Amino acid sequence: MGNSDIVLVAGATGGVGRRVVDILRMKGIPVRVLVRNEEKARRMLGPDIDMVIGDITKEGTLKPEYFKGVKKVINAVSVIVGPKEGDTPDRAKYSQGIKFFEPEIKGDSPEMVEYNGMKSLINAVKGSVGLQNGKLVYGFEGNVSRTLDWGALDDVVMGGVSESTFQIDPNGSENGGPTGVFKGVVSTANNGGFTSARTRNFPLPEDLSAYDGLELRLKGDGRRYKLIIRTSPDWDTVGYTGSFDTIEGQWQSVRLPFSSLRPIFRARTVSDAAPFNPSKIISLQLMFSKFEYDGKLNPTFVEGAFQLPLSSIRSYIKDPITPRFVHVSSAGVTRPDRPGLDLSRQPPAVRLNKELGFILTFKLKGEDLIRESGIPYTIVRPCALTEEPAGADLIFEQGDNITGKISREEVALICVAALESPYGSGKTFEVKSVIPFSEPFTVDPENPPPEKDYNVYFKTLKDGITGKEILEPVS
Repeated sequence: MGNSDIVLVAGATGGVGRRVVDILRMKGIPVRVLVRNEEKARRMLGPDIDMVIGDITKEGTLKPEYFKGVKKVINAVSVIVGPKEGDTPDRAKYSQGIKFFEPEIKGDSPEMVEYNGMKSLINAVKGSVGLQNGKLVYGFEGNVSRTLDWGALDDVVMGGVSESTFQIDPNGSENGGPTGVFKGVVSTANNGGFTSARTRNFPLPEDLSAYDGLELRLKGDGRRYKLIIRTSPDWDTVGYTGSFDTIEGQWQSVRLPFSSLRPIFRARTVSDAAPFNPSKIISLQLMFSKFEYDGKLNPTFVEGAFQLPLSSIRSYIKDPITPRFVHVSSAGVTRPDRPGLDLSRQPPAVRLNKELGFILTFKLKGEDLIRESGIPYTIVRPCALTEEPAGADLIFEQGDNITGKISREEVALICVAALESPYGSGKTFEVKSVIPFSEPFTVDPENPPPEKDYNVYFKTLKDGITGKEILEPVS
């Protein structure tokens, strides 16, 4: 995670959220908080915190500018459960845990917070945090397509005679579907030697700052081509350029990292050009040229006809992919509808799911929205939360079967660690401490427990295990 990449913490004034904020700040990671109550947040987190005011249950309050620069999200928003008989101003009864009071929903319903709110939050951050499989910029993939207007820009502008075109071949892709084709005839007559196809300027700049580069799916012809990306609407301006070699007669994927692009103007490197800004992409250009850069020649250049089928251009996140969205859910979300379950041995929220507005049902629906969003994610399902310190030994499990307790501080540490762990990406898991409910856990300040390497736990996790498997009929 780059030093300028902001982590957004939603639910930053809650028991887990405020601890997440503290840990991020202690690590020197830029943090922005999304809160409903500015006064409460300033009082709790300090006057200098980077703060935006919004409510995930009110989509219109989640303004696009709130998420500029945000590259990761930790979501600790949860529906509020409190004692029917009321609570102290600092929510002391709530902090003890739901086992110790008769609960009811306070404020917005589970459906509003855990499902509708999750939908709004995902929609708000998806553009800034990015998608695991990237974003289609141009091309044809299955039933999805995105076309661009390409026009020829050849050496005739300098007196040459080369010519090219960019066309759609309806059956030319590797799967028999449509593909773009950049083709033409290149000649060095009249001091020429290049052909290219350039898109019209996009109506709005394409923001690909969540990604690491562009991936082209193409059928090579053994030649070296260039992709030129412009970040200015001006016609005759610096193009950030990457060269790529192709394999003759073979469909291949070519990745061009943004970090490898060179600022080029009329085949010369512009040493004082501004750094490439992937949030302001205005146009694309494909080129086949006799010239490389700064007087060097293209070693694969030959005169005559050429053809480059190009089925897609999409952004990508480089490996290893780490989570971009870490969500604090709850153990038990799949249990209310589980057949044969002894409810008397389950936590109160499982037994009282219906009375609490189907709280766990909507938490599970919210989880599903994350898993289906395409955003790299980790879903943490803590057992009963306590105010005890972190440091106890932990049990990570999958399948939604365990009960127990875990400190809010420990959950916050797990969330922050997950942001940097490729082993946590795409995983859903439950977590508790080994300490039983009947035993308090304390830490000796003179002899604190060692810091955990949470990757040890993340490495044990498997993809695709949520606990829903038990609920789904075998076909």
